[in-house]
Amino acid sequence: MTQVLIVGAGPAGIRAAQRLTEAGLKPMVVDAAARAGGQIYRRPPVGFTRPAQLLYGSEATKAMTLHSLFDKMVADGRLDYYPSSSVTALGNGMAQVVTPAGVRELRYGRLILATGATDRLAPVAGWQASGCYSLGAAQIALKSQGIALGQQIVLAGSGPLLTLLASQLLQSGAQVAAVLDTAPLRQQLRGAAMMARARPLVFARGVQMRAALGRRYHAGIKLTQIEADGDGPLAIHWQDSKGKARQTPCDMIGLGWHLRADLHLADLAGAQFEWSTTFAQWLPVSDDMGRVGEGLYLAGDGLSILGADGAEIAGRLAATACLLDLGHAVTDPEADLNKLNRMRRFAKGVATAFPWPTQMVRKLLDDTVLCRCENVTAGELRETLDWSGPDANRAKSLGRVGMGRCQGRYCQLSAAEVIAAKAAVAPDEVGRLRLQPPARPVPICAFHPAATIPHEGKP
Repeated sequence: MTQVLIVGAGPAGIRAAQRLTEAGLKPMVVDAAARAGGQIYRRPPVGFTRPAQLLYGSEATKAMTLHSLFDKMVADGRLDYYPSSSVTALGNGMAQVVTPAGVRELRYGRLILATGATDRLAPVAGWQASGCYSLGAAQIALKSQGIALGQQIVLAGSGPLLTLLASQLLQSGAQVAAVLDTAPLRQQLRGAAMMARARPLVFARGVQMRAALGRRYHAGIKLTQIEADGDGPLAIHWQDSKGKARQTPCDMIGLGWHLRADLHLADLAGAQFEWSTTFAQWLPVSDDMGRVGEGLYLAGDGLSILGADGAEIAGRLAATACLLDLGHAVTDPEADLNKLNRMRRFAKGVATAFPWPTQMVRKLLDDTVLCRCENVTAGELRETLDWSGPDANRAKSLGRVGMGRCQGRYCQLSAAEVIAAKAAVAPDEVGRLRLQPPARPVPICAFHPAATIPHEGKP
């Protein structure tokens, strides 16, 4: 029997595993978290007493349903589950997996990647200070540990997560001083009609959450500077929609401009990519069911930024495509395809309402840190272009942008804008950074012979 490997146990990975097990297959599931659920339905440690309603809000029932479904598949022995484990390399039907016990090599015949997305960040002067987090990091701390990462919090950026996280923090009792959205209200209204038509109930819940923020919320702002000392942020400086200079005292800042697909493993597996003008990022090329290449399938936000509900549908479709390619009889996928098209229309509305702040990034002052890993400024990258030209990989080689621990996950899109602005070209002409293993940092001790586990699985 062909062995199927699923990477990721969020909504997409769980639904993919369900579809495969229902067909009689026993897939392997590798997930970086200690408990399945993904980022949106991240689970707290065992024994954590905070109720699901406070953790997940209106999505509590969905979260608990997925958690129970996966737990039952594991308990029934219907899949091989590797929690707290990361796939760091792929090639020739082999996945290198770092587990708590050391490095493991899993053989597979088919691969479903449900790796999700990460925060899409734009640099702000001073954002390298301690106490500046991504919105996703702040949400993870809240969900997994019940912690608000500050006593006087400012959230800044744009996208649905900005409002959602503010609402979750307020419900938990945290003090949110301001929610600063770079998207003008007029721009948001352009996408609102698209969102309302595609998913009226979801749109209505978002409007309610936004209204509950009251005067904390400001649209169409311009971020100027984060003021900080050695202990963290002191204040965030910004301009309101009328251009008036403002500042908000704070001791924690969360930043984020919606999401970017996590493409690292897809790249290592041989996927092709194209620039999406809608989402302002590189996305994998696939058919409607997530087929990317021979024996390779993608699902969830790692394929297209559609959210948790869209990820569940995409997971089922990717598994269905896998089963079809293996010669199994499957249920007609037309209903799921229609649902996914609705999710795509909603996602397009979100991208329209909350655009990537192109001009803000292109006009970064020279002394603004662009790459936090390597402490490279926007000015240093601009100077590099005299030698590298408008090529992302040459600029990386000569200027070190994207060469640090995150491997460009947080700086690549901003660097492309800075390069494109100086060279007077489109961001896609700058190109995409070549990715390489390991996909995540790996401790040297994981490769100690005593920790290495022999090959598992058969293709």
